[in-house]
Amino acid sequence: MGVLELSTILLCLASIFSLINLRLLKLPTTIGLMILALLLSLIVLIIGIIFPPVFQTVTSITKEFDFSDLLFNVMLPFLLFAGAISVNVHELLKDKVTILLLASFGVLFSTFSVGSGMYWLIQQPVFGLNTLGLSYIDCLLFGSLIAPTDPIAVLAMIKKMNLSSITETRIAGESLFNDGIGVVVFLTLLGIKENGLENISAIEVGTLFITEVFGGIALGAVMGFFGLKLLKYIENEHMELEVLITISLVLLLPIISHYFHFSAVLGIVMMGLFLNQNIDADKETKGVQKAMSDYVYKFWHLLDETLNAILFILIGLEIITVFESFQIPFLFVSLLAIVLVVGSRWIGVSIPITFLSLFKNFEKKTALIITWGGLRGGLSVALALNLPDDIGEGKALILFLTYVIVLFTILVQGLTLKKIV
Repeated sequence: MGVLELSTILLCLASIFSLINLRLLKLPTTIGLMILALLLSLIVLIIGIIFPPVFQTVTSITKEFDFSDLLFNVMLPFLLFAGAISVNVHELLKDKVTILLLASFGVLFSTFSVGSGMYWLIQQPVFGLNTLGLSYIDCLLFGSLIAPTDPIAVLAMIKKMNLSSITETRIAGESLFNDGIGVVVFLTLLGIKENGLENISAIEVGTLFITEVFGGIALGAVMGFFGLKLLKYIENEHMELEVLITISLVLLLPIISHYFHFSAVLGIVMMGLFLNQNIDADKETKGVQKAMSDYVYKFWHLLDETLNAILFILIGLEIITVFESFQIPFLFVSLLAIVLVVGSRWIGVSIPITFLSLFKNFEKKTALIITWGGLRGGLSVALALNLPDDIGEGKALILFLTYVIVLFTILVQGLTLKKIV
């Protein structure tokens, strides 16, 4: 089946499911689409038990969607850019220290606490999983891929919440940046695993990390600055040219980042902030125009909504692939993993907030809101799928745990977040 046929199937499913959710379920779009995709997958699984050829056909079609490649190289840059140009950049800059500390400390703390906790859990004889051969570095990889919240899922949810401007900006900003830091930590740990801990020095690890982070930020800033100058040179009535330029920049940056081993995720976020729709909001009375016309921002909002719909349908359909290697002990470990991940997230957020509250004001329940609003999504699933096959049978466990945690955060935390707020 070709790209055209696969794309048509996804768009048709997105349209049908969106209509059903709008008229019947009336849930937040991302949650409604995921539930419907999950139901479709479960129906296929049930039919597959009765008619195995049907299951085999659907499984082969599902596997043709290279989820990891599709998300990283196609969807993620566009979704991150759309999120970065819509966040309140003025509030973000005012609270940049808070956001960066929450993002960096939270990811690093969760990576090591979740990784260490999982390593201890699978060594317990009661689960019978110590034969999978997962090493400590493998568990840290799991901790790094599940630590960052998914900005795509988070931004989609907080838009529907009645949050204060500063809290909304903190959640959105922290999610955008912890996403990039999480990917860098994951790639750094992956490099250690592939080269062997004994063959790589602490200096090399530090150099790799710094190159990824600061290289990505610098590249995004440079491309964002020149992109802003170029777009302001063009009169805003040439909206079709502005759309073409922004698409070109979003596609070009990951290619350059890959060549120089920079973080494309952080680069895209930084470039988006330079082209933010609020960049000149406080200067409109002085006649200073925005970087792009409102129609261009509306185009990116439309693209964001469309890709979001497709992404969450893909997450729902991936259950067919994930459950192929399911084992009963996986279920018990996944329940403990949920507690471990949410608990680590809460501690990783509470420590910086407790420290920063000495200098800044925080609303009541801020730590709880940021913790419970830390939804995981397609990024975590894509990173899990991107793990090397030499992990062996342990990869099936990591993929299953990742998927269960993504479902829990989106379906349970996403649906109950309003009650906490």
